[in-house]
Amino acid sequence: MAGSGDDAAIPARDLTSLTPEELMRIEVATVYTASKFEQKVTEAPSSVSIVTADEIRMYGHRTLADILRSLRSFFVTYDRNYNYAGVRGFGRAGDFNSRILLLVDGHRINDNLYDSAPVGTEFPVDIELIDRVEVIRGPGSSLYGSNAFFAVINVITRSGGAPGGVELSGDTGSFDTYKGRLTWGGSFKNGLEALVSGSYYDSNGDRLFFKEFDKPDANNGVTDHTDYDRFHNTLAKLTCGGFTLEGAYSSRTKGVPTASFGTDFNDRSNKTVDSWWFLDLKYSRTLWSRLDLNGRLFYDSYDYDGYAVYDGVLNMDRGRGRWWGGELHGAVKLLDSHRLVAGVEYRDNIRQDQKTYDEDPYYLYIDDKRSSQVWSLYLQDEFTIFKNLILNAGVRYDHYSTFGSTVNPRLALIYTPIDGSVIKILYGSAFRPPNVMELYYDAPDLGEKGNPGLGPEEIKTYELIFEQSMGRNVRGTITGFYYTIHDLIVPDPADPVLVFRNLDKVEAKGVEAELDGTWDNGISGRVSYSFQDVTDGKTGQTLANSPRNLAKANLTLPLLKDNKVLFDINPNAAMRAGLKISSALLRIARIVGGP
Repeated sequence: MAGSGDDAAIPARDLTSLTPEELMRIEVATVYTASKFEQKVTEAPSSVSIVTADEIRMYGHRTLADILRSLRSFFVTYDRNYNYAGVRGFGRAGDFNSRILLLVDGHRINDNLYDSAPVGTEFPVDIELIDRVEVIRGPGSSLYGSNAFFAVINVITRSGGAPGGVELSGDTGSFDTYKGRLTWGGSFKNGLEALVSGSYYDSNGDRLFFKEFDKPDANNGVTDHTDYDRFHNTLAKLTCGGFTLEGAYSSRTKGVPTASFGTDFNDRSNKTVDSWWFLDLKYSRTLWSRLDLNGRLFYDSYDYDGYAVYDGVLNMDRGRGRWWGGELHGAVKLLDSHRLVAGVEYRDNIRQDQKTYDEDPYYLYIDDKRSSQVWSLYLQDEFTIFKNLILNAGVRYDHYSTFGSTVNPRLALIYTPIDGSVIKILYGSAFRPPNVMELYYDAPDLGEKGNPGLGPEEIKTYELIFEQSMGRNVRGTITGFYYTIHDLIVPDPADPVLVFRNLDKVEAKGVEAELDGTWDNGISGRVSYSFQDVTDGKTGQTLANSPRNLAKANLTLPLLKDNKVLFDINPNAAMRAGLKISSALLRIARIVGGP
């Protein structure tokens, strides 16, 4: 978490005398996503991590999953098709990241079919275009509504003026892996900023052995060229006079080498294709120096195609999602003690289609077409009771055409006993609505049926956070949390066919601790430990895929003096690459000019 301290952590002095590292720390000492207005991280009503572009580059992160894997309380699993992010000990098998809300520049990315948040190579923005990532832990439904269950992640992209011209980059690695990116950005005298970027990636993947298929008629368990991964994406932004028009397109094809769901082993036709595109028009303006007004209109598209071969017959599983909507919210400062945020949001899911069929001979299993709507109102007040005591209270009302209404509050008391010390006491609730697949995927021939009577999952979370600055270089954070989940949507074990019901209850408690430091000599690092006890509320047993202990360490240090060369030690890359040079366990990350 680079720069998670507040401004008080750095003594007041002439900004021209600060090193680049100190200036970076000042820049990232604020966060927007926690309250939908700019505020100090220490005053945010949540546990916050911020990852900057410099950190992404120095540690060699290649996907959003890599970034999340490096943060406290997050863990990531991979099944050679998708990456799945767990938070605070909860990582349900089969959950397509639907309990995390993912934003790009404030624009919602979770699709309207499976509510999935793409964090692997299917993420629609090139990782090199990220300016920073704001990670807000805990329930966020009081501001953001659905899927802000465990966390809200806002990926903030670079401005048009950041490249200052043309950028061309390329990578190569093992398994015939190649990647290229071409970016142009510029600022003009009339205030217009523009950025256009395109990327392409291709990898044949590894040669794999699965002992489950170690027999002569299955190539003795060896599969080659079936773990391929290919994507291309484009991002464009235009900003002028308070307006920002942003659009993105991404398409990713991933081979599935694991013969999942009983498909034919070692067949290159087994694959998934995910395609996203969106247009977002945003307007931001400050009125009378006290009112920040923000509005946006958006249109999104998501296509999913699953190719699966069973005994030589190609089965197609398709999803088509289209939705549009808008949001209007304002943040106003009243009497120097209240900062009020109020907003309204509407989303129209004009297309939520699911279709599954065998191609030849043709056989239709399901062809379901749906649409739905949701509208929301929210209100939040940040009340400065005393100079060192802040009360933050908010609530949101959401109405769904599928199941009805839900109300979710959030309360936070933020106390600063002395400079550099912060105590936060937090409570919040959040929800995850049943997705279209859980509600309506009714295919008796495949042993599955829908359940239109499903209701939303609900979580209540309590947190106690202590943050302490130790000088101007090191900051420590300790968080204790307790949460309960009610009406968890799971397959009914008593039903002979696959059907989802609101059955389970989950209870969890844990502690997170982190030390984060950055020094003038270029050394920076972060160590964290999380203890997580997550159990089934009925049986008391620990949930599957729920690590009890998580320990992490990240370190960057100069190889030579005068900042001429930086040398990165990246334990995450070592785990991913198995000491392969292409994944940069020991890599020269940056060469900069110096006297």
